[in-house]
Amino acid sequence: MRAHDRARTGQEGVHTQTLEAYGHGLYAVQYEELAAGISGLGEPVRLQGRTLMLVRGHLIYPLRYAKKDVPVTAARLRRATGLRADLIRRHGPPAMQQAFDLDLGELEDAEVHPDLELLPEDVRLVLVAYACSMEKGVMRIEWGSAELRREDRYLIWHRHEPLPVAG
Repeated sequence: MRAHDRARTGQEGVHTQTLEAYGHGLYAVQYEELAAGISGLGEPVRLQGRTLMLVRGHLIYPLRYAKKDVPVTAARLRRATGLRADLIRRHGPPAMQQAFDLDLGELEDAEVHPDLELLPEDVRLVLVAYACSMEKGVMRIEWGSAELRREDRYLIWHRHEPLPVAG
């Protein structure tokens, strides 16, 4: 909620016709606010210039999955590569259904984002996924674990539960 308020204030301060300031601001401050909110529960970890929290072997990662009020089961990443995708593949739950194997050799990218080498291999990922817009604020927040389907970039949730949305 505080991340949305800060991003909205930034957008209002620059008076642009687009929502770029809001979107970029929200992306940046979501990490700061989540880390500040749970700072007493774990230890900070820097990945790609952002502070994330490691709590009892679980990396807590914020993810705005939608700009409208849709269920978290509709969450889809914009890209199948990069830190976020690699983080979900490497530290998310194992795939519920294995990919169809045609024995064509290894098609997966072997290289992962270099910042992931900073994390112990046994760290598990907890996503704090939320739907949020400039106009409506935070509409939904859920947390849980999900795998990433490479072919369409949808998140397949193994478990998730809502968190209260205040105000």
